[in-house]
Amino acid sequence: MFKKDVIKGRGAQLNTHNRFFALSHETRDDFLEFCEKEGETADKNKTLYLETFPKTIVNKVTSPDVGMTYSMNAYQGCEHGCIYCYARNSHEFWGYSAGLDFERRILVKKNTPELLEALLKKKSWKANTIVMSGNTDCYQPAEKQFQITRQCLEIFLKYKHPVSIITKNALILRDLELVKALASDNLISVNVSITSLSEKTRRILEPRTATSTKRLETIKILSDNGVPVNAMLAPIIPSINSHEILPLAEAVSNAGALSMAHTIVRLNGAIGEIFTDWIKKALPDRADKVLHQIENCHGGNLNDSRYGTRMRGEGNIAKQINDLVRLARLKYFKEKGMPRLNTMLHEEYKDGQLKLF
Repeated sequence: MFKKDVIKGRGAQLNTHNRFFALSHETRDDFLEFCEKEGETADKNKTLYLETFPKTIVNKVTSPDVGMTYSMNAYQGCEHGCIYCYARNSHEFWGYSAGLDFERRILVKKNTPELLEALLKKKSWKANTIVMSGNTDCYQPAEKQFQITRQCLEIFLKYKHPVSIITKNALILRDLELVKALASDNLISVNVSITSLSEKTRRILEPRTATSTKRLETIKILSDNGVPVNAMLAPIIPSINSHEILPLAEAVSNAGALSMAHTIVRLNGAIGEIFTDWIKKALPDRADKVLHQIENCHGGNLNDSRYGTRMRGEGNIAKQINDLVRLARLKYFKEKGMPRLNTMLHEEYKDGQLKLF
């Protein structure tokens, strides 16, 4: 049970020190300081949207164990507030904290559609699946207002280019007609992240995400409309959702998912401090047990950055988790599998367009 002095509706309960700042560096929020001087109460829990205009938007992924070659992120930071999110550390590159800043200060890359279209028009670009949300969710609450993801889907459809989406938000159903059109040419796959069937667990782990029931409905609707869906049972956290592996696998399979994937939680960078602070407030009765079991999966540490082992872990607890996942695949996904997306249509599209000049 949460203690009384928590920040409601958020995952992180503190702002950690930004490792790129010197220890003596101070940051200010002039608006909040002005309010305090004037005797007013500022809403310190409000989400701020900050417009940015990057020069490029599609990134080459060099990590060998993440299952993608290219990614793009229209938003930096994520209001979903998932306490375990590995992307929190990237907020430090922008001068913010990986804690509450990550959830409250969302950078909106307004020129994403233009940058994407410019790339896909290049003669030198060879079609390869681009993953939206490699870092933060492309259907987080900001998307309701800015609709950048929708604009990008329109561009992918126009240029007949393959795209994959990772999300834990039912907002993707707003764009169902676009997604269906892409799926009709085998140009899209969707990865729906679902970590628990318990709404109580979901609320404390991922405070501003769609409910677990809504995510299962999303998988079903997408699947019923011919959209291939992979379920991301990630991360698996010992003694929080590790006991749900088989029920989760059964539920997503029954909803229509064609495959499932998992990772074991690892608390890299500032996330170790953020998660430790959170669990001692959210689940004080089992905090030490969970932390020790996570350490058991990573050689006595909360994090393991070694490629190949960082996401699967090692040791007895990790083996139990991975064995359960293998069993779940055999039981619920034996005759299923995700299709390979079509890269030829984009090349044919470009060839056809170039002949016009």
